[in-house]
Parts: sequence; structure tokens; C-alpha cells
Amino acid sequence: MADTHRPPAHDSAAAHDSTVAHGTAPRTTPGTTAPGGGPGSGLGPSLEIAPSPGRLRRIALDAARAVAPALAEAFRTSGAASEAKTSRHDLVTIHDTATERALIEMVTAAVPGSSVLGEETGASSPQGASRVLWIVDPIDGTSNFSHGFAMFSVSIAAEVDGEVVAAVVLDPANGLEFSADDTGAWLGDRPLHEIARPRPSTDERHLNVVTSYPAAEAVAHEGTAALDRFGRLVTTYATVRRVVSGALELCHAAAGWADVVLGVDTNPWDVAAAQLILTRAGGRYIPLGGRTGDTTAAPHRAPHYVGLAPGRSAPTVETIARQIVAARR
Repeated sequence: MADTHRPPAHDSAAAHDSTVAHGTAPRTTPGTTAPGGGPGSGLGPSLEIAPSPGRLRRIALDAARAVAPALAEAFRTSGAASEAKTSRHDLVTIHDTATERALIEMVTAAVPGSSVLGEETGASSPQGASRVLWIVDPIDGTSNFSHGFAMFSVSIAAEVDGEVVAAVVLDPANGLEFSADDTGAWLGDRPLHEIARPRPSTDERHLNVVTSYPAAEAVAHEGTAALDRFGRLVTTYATVRRVVSGALELCHAAAGWADVVLGVDTNPWDVAAAQLILTRAGGRYIPLGGRTGDTTAAPHRAPHYVGLAPGRSAPTVETIARQIVAARR
């Protein structure tokens, strides 16, 4: 992977006080706690001093970089063969589980006591868990990986006290590293806001949309209404693409390569990292379908969303997204 794609090695916490930006505690060495806090103290993990967002980003980068070469080597070989997990539309390979285990081992070793939510292995939380939760998708876009389509990624988000504060989405096939923390978002070592494709037009008809909607489950649930909504997208916008890799779709929006992203029936590991990258790059992430109806306190835990590249507006997509939410109630 070319060094020109790598983000800066500095700890971004030095440039910004993470306590002000996120309400997290000041920077410290991973695994340490505030006086009187931590496992066995009886005071709970909330008094721990969590690693800074910049430190968490670097840990996630190191972990993603460690597993990327094996995925790139296996891509477009017989080693990428898949089998059905829940259906023929939901695939898994031997690399999904192996990669997730490797990632978990690395990030939890770097931040002892941290918890994990992984796509393949589920949730795990040690006794006396720290304030840090890692949300891991070892191969976002497994179907693409298995079929030889170069749109898949390793996605790692660090959540502190319920808020995602650091993120990495690494694209092994194309050598791209997207990352974010409390000071900004990067593609390699360049700030995304400096290199993003500018808005093509104020008219939404000139925008391109990326979505995996409607999937087979959506058609089964909504019937022909799902096809009608997709048809409206096709006739309204310049281009509608089906990429089937939520993390990269949002990162491409962060870079302005995609203008609008519509996500339906997602999981936290699909979007936790990428939604932070998008918003830190100046885009908007609109969570939909939470328990309150249209929004949720933790945006990455909402089942549906609209992602907008910096400076974009797409009222037709937002209307369709809310129709989908209403159809699921």
C-alpha cells in the first residue's frame, strides 16, 4: 500500500482538546484510569480516563493496516470463496471471521478492558470493561470481495461513552485509507475537505446517488412500492449506483465522489466508522427510523440513513427515505 495514502502519524489530540470536542476525558496512556476508577474500584468505568480520539484512530489504523495485505492477497482468488450466512444475499468467507479475530486481538491489547461489537463474533465485554467500545466490520462488502468486485473495506470505529470519536475505513483493493477523529477527516495524509470533489450543481437532478435499496428483503417487505421508489430515484437523479458497501459508499460521499447515499436496514458495524468520516469531512449524516421515529441519539445505531456529501442537498432522497421508514412501522 503506497505511503502517500497513509494519514498523518501525529496524535491529533495535541491540536485540539478532546474534552471540549466530545466530552471525553483528557488524553492518557491506553489502559490507565483516573485515580479511584477502573476495574475493582467500585466506582465504575465512567471515571476512567479514555485514550484520546487521536490515539484511538492510530490504534485502529495500525490494526487495519495489519490485516489489509492478507485480504488484498486473497482477493480474486479461490481463497475468497463464500458461503451463505443468513441467505444467498448475505455471504461470509473464512477471511471474515479470521480478520475480525485478528482485529479484536490488536485493538483490545492496545486498550485493555475495552469492549467489542463485531459483525461476525457479536458483542463481548470483559468484567470491569472500560469506556471504549470497538465496532468492527472485518470485510464490509463481503459479497463484493467474494465476487471479485473491488469495493470492500475494513471498518473500525471507537466509541467512548456511546459516542463514536475515532474511525478508520481501509480499502485494501484500491489502497485507500479514510480516517477521522475529533480534529478532522483524512484520505491518507490529506484532509478530506481540501481534496473533496466540489458540488456539481445546486439542482439535485445533477447529483449521483449510491444505494443498495431495494435489497431482496425490502422488496419482500414493501412489494412493488419498493420498485416504484427506486424508479423515482432513477428518473430524478443523473446516476444511481448499487455498490453494496455501506462504509465505502459514505466515505466516497465524504470525498465528494458520491453526492448522496441512501442506506436501508443497516447495522452499527456497517456505518459507525464511515458516518464519522463523512461528518468530520463536512458532510451530513441523517439517521432515520430510531425509536423516536426519525432520529436516534446514537446516529450509527439507527436502521436507515441519508448521507450527503459536503454542500449537497437531496430532498427527493430524504422524502423517499422517510416513506421507507413509514412503511416499516
